[in-house]
Amino acid sequence: MTFGIEAAGYYVPSLYLEIKDLAGKRGIEPAKLEKGLGLHKMGFPDVHEDTATFAAEALLKLIKDYDLNPKDIARIYLGTESALDAAKPTASYTLQMVEQVLEEDFGARCFRNCDVVDMTFACIGAVDALHNSLDFVRVNPDKKAVVIASDYAKYELNSSGEYTQGGGAVALLISSKPDLLEIENNWGVATESVFDFFKPRRHYKKEDLIDAPDAFPDKIEVFTDEPVFDGQYSNQCYQDRIREAYQHYKEITGKNKPYEEWKYLIFHLPYAFHGKRVFTEIYSLENNLSYNTPDEQKAVAKSDDYLNFINDKIERSQRASSEIGNMYTASIFMALLSALQVSFSENEELTGSEIGFLGYGSGSKSKVFAGKVSENWKTVVSKWNLFESLKNRTAIDFETYEKLHRKQLDNSVNTNYKGFGLVSVESENPVLKGARYYHYQGEK
Repeated sequence: MTFGIEAAGYYVPSLYLEIKDLAGKRGIEPAKLEKGLGLHKMGFPDVHEDTATFAAEALLKLIKDYDLNPKDIARIYLGTESALDAAKPTASYTLQMVEQVLEEDFGARCFRNCDVVDMTFACIGAVDALHNSLDFVRVNPDKKAVVIASDYAKYELNSSGEYTQGGGAVALLISSKPDLLEIENNWGVATESVFDFFKPRRHYKKEDLIDAPDAFPDKIEVFTDEPVFDGQYSNQCYQDRIREAYQHYKEITGKNKPYEEWKYLIFHLPYAFHGKRVFTEIYSLENNLSYNTPDEQKAVAKSDDYLNFINDKIERSQRASSEIGNMYTASIFMALLSALQVSFSENEELTGSEIGFLGYGSGSKSKVFAGKVSENWKTVVSKWNLFESLKNRTAIDFETYEKLHRKQLDNSVNTNYKGFGLVSVESENPVLKGARYYHYQGEK
């Protein structure tokens, strides 16, 4: 019996900012971002959107596109680092929203017997959810699970991470009928506790924040979406962990050069060109190339052999990232969708091809694993129309982008939006302030 991904759905915010517009306002040469990092557009959430609505949209698309019965789904595990609450899982908001839309066809609370939970380990949380859910269906081959990766990558205005922002969600149906991708049960893992990227609770002196300090405690604790990070250090941690996890994968599989067997290499992509940049070390080690000095590293990256390798095995997976930006936990799965969509559109036959995954999460951990493309993959991919949907988004100007970032707008920018949206942040119960209620604007 085989196990893996049976189907997939996705959601990308309906708004985007042209990277060249951001570059112009920040005094950055556009070519540095477009040609250097592969960035073209930044997907950005509207006023009504957040991690929960992203996840709900992706889950509902998955269910509708593949005519799923929600009562057949035994668990929904959500990987995210943009949770709405420190206790109540974002997956529970997602479940509630989608239940309301499906009530007419499947009755009230159609997910009442579904196990839901959030899994958090920076950008690798959804890979952890996939790993866990695959173990679940292997033990329970008659059951199905859904893994959702949903995130919003938000950085401080005018920071070094600002141009990598993005967001969205990918939902994967996991079962013993892997019509898209059969995933083997070999996982290379590498973990080390580091502080390359994190979202701490910051403390400030009250006199630095307010005009009437005597009315407040001595210290004020603040938690924000924007992370504390060290870009160069994080890149090194990424490179170290995937090297260690790749080596572990080689040890447990007995394979000599597994990357040579992989049709595509799928990476977590903080920006579109990140995967091809960090893989140079592994490529050098596997091919006994000198990689000790910056000059040697540049020589490897610019060599004809490596450029051909990128074009054959990585380039197709980058294309969606160039149009969306960093999706945190969802970026590795969007890279998979990107590569498969391009192959489908070019009428390429992938059945039986092996695909390698190199996941990473700051903090830090990497998982390396592989899957084989199933014979029904084209039927699954035919539902996506990924790049067509990206063409149908709404462009925003720089001033609107900054107002959205600062949460200075009360009404949605995209007035034609149909889907899930945040209504309020207050509960009908006067004691339970802070609960979120959503509505669905589309046709059921």
